[in-house]
Amino acid sequence: MFPDLIKSFLYRSGALGAYHRLRNARTLTVIMFHRVLDPSDPRWNRCDPDYTLRADLFERCLEFFRAHYNVVSAADVIEARRGHRPLPPRSLLITFDDGWSDNVDYALPRLQAHRMPGLMFVVADAVGTRQPFFQERIVSAWRGGTLPTADLREALRRVAGDDVPAASGADEPDLRALIRRIEQLSAPDRATLLGQLEPALRDDLRHMVTADELRQLEEGGVAIGLHGKTHTPMTQAADLHAELAGARAEMAARLAHGPAPASMSFPHGRYDGAIAAQAREAGYEVVFTSVPVVNPTGAAVGWLLGRLGFETAAVADSQGRFRPELLALYLFRRPHRLLA
Repeated sequence: MFPDLIKSFLYRSGALGAYHRLRNARTLTVIMFHRVLDPSDPRWNRCDPDYTLRADLFERCLEFFRAHYNVVSAADVIEARRGHRPLPPRSLLITFDDGWSDNVDYALPRLQAHRMPGLMFVVADAVGTRQPFFQERIVSAWRGGTLPTADLREALRRVAGDDVPAASGADEPDLRALIRRIEQLSAPDRATLLGQLEPALRDDLRHMVTADELRQLEEGGVAIGLHGKTHTPMTQAADLHAELAGARAEMAARLAHGPAPASMSFPHGRYDGAIAAQAREAGYEVVFTSVPVVNPTGAAVGWLLGRLGFETAAVADSQGRFRPELLALYLFRRPHRLLA
């Protein structure tokens, strides 16, 4: 209770806001969202809660951003990167990873109501598909009761032998550990496993954006960037050229009315210096990471940028009520670092 009162006082007194205005005056904060859903939506009960924000909490986040930042577009960041026009003080860019259709349903209208731009990083091969990535499908089946962790472990053992995480007795941590092990499988072994699990994974809902929805997003002020071709971590990609330049060419063909995407983010946040350099060579002017830092803009805007993501616990209390002081304490104190 006492620490909560202190946090609330620091925010409501204006002390945190004053600290932020001084400390982060010449910075670009990039926010990373994934899914935005309303509990009334049938996708809500089976989504991964670690990567999903309730629509009303998203709305409150936008109000918070308006109060404490100057929200900028991807084009503004690129123009500043080129040296054409500086970013305003305390700039903030709103981004979304993966290409979820619920971003069109719930995030886009709220962004438009606040007249805020955004940037969506899309997995090229996922556009127009109904089903999400295998990690999300497994979480969905587990939450829906069609794939208990014991069944998942046994199916994985048939493919991976004894190299399977042991049960700890805590169901969700066990699930996450099993998913991490599945990510380490070879592509053929993973395909075999997922094929065996298909009846349990089946979902009649549509989760990913269509080409028409991409155009709707652009018309609504949300720019389109890339998140790889297949959502494979770049550090594990068998064909890095296809994941970078190939995905950009493919998306340029889908968005024939405009130029090829000028930005990208790394799937799962995984990259190294050589991969980042190859992304730049593939034509991406700005490349976004999941390194949780705020980007300095004093001398220039870097081409490799950090981003801040957060779960519901960073913005709401245990009753699900929005707590702006929590978000302020999380965002305002992040380290400043020029990545490149």
